[in-house]
Amino acid sequence: MGLLDGKIALVTGAGTGIGKETALLLAGEGAHVVLTGRRAGPLEDVAAEIAARGGKAAAHPLDIASREEIFSVVEWVRETLGPVDILVNNAGSASKVLNARFISEAEWNSTVNINLTAVFNLTQAVLEDMIARGGGTIITVSSLAVVNPNLLGGAAYGAAKAGVKNFMTFLHNTYRNQGIRATTILPGETDTPIMDNRARPPLDSERAVMLNPHDVARAILLCASLQKGAMIPELHICPTFMRDTSADIETARWVGAPADTPDLPKEKRR
Repeated sequence: MGLLDGKIALVTGAGTGIGKETALLLAGEGAHVVLTGRRAGPLEDVAAEIAARGGKAAAHPLDIASREEIFSVVEWVRETLGPVDILVNNAGSASKVLNARFISEAEWNSTVNINLTAVFNLTQAVLEDMIARGGGTIITVSSLAVVNPNLLGGAAYGAAKAGVKNFMTFLHNTYRNQGIRATTILPGETDTPIMDNRARPPLDSERAVMLNPHDVARAILLCASLQKGAMIPELHICPTFMRDTSADIETARWVGAPADTPDLPKEKRR
């Protein structure tokens, strides 16, 4: 008997990294997991892996930048499987330009939309059902960039992740007496595919000391599987070893800088 038998869980960004590992663990505890993400192929692969392990999963592509798509998917889940019991807001995206000096308004808005506005839309889509049933769990993967914002994640990413932490605290303070558990997970550097998009992609030796996505997923499972009378509002999880990120930060500083930027180093001018 699993800790989540009979529960319906919706996980965003479930095709790779933290989302994939979370889906596998939730399904392993008996939840029927709805896997969402931009690409159907990875979602179907995860669904097949869950099925091979004796679990239940459904793959459903979703563009979380679209409020219309979000509400459509949640309605599909409700009609097909039942109301969502557990929402895991895992999907996220960092901007290409990281320095506040150079990022465009369009890229800022896109980053905030994916990391913050989408969480609001997903929450709003499931909240009424949770309130009506007297319970539900909403877990959002934020970042330790909230407490230590810098050029690794960038200005827009850090601001959006701070905003989402504030929003989750709002949910906790507002709906806890209606049985809603709102949790923010703040991971440090994690070895996921998003690292490939860094201004300076980390070396294999650097990735080796980062968090493993499975460890973050275990933290999410803990928060999702506590008995109804207990919850964790906020959980920090970070690598044991601190690596030197100075080269990463210096590289990120100049991404998107115009060639005529007065203090642009000569080696960066093209």
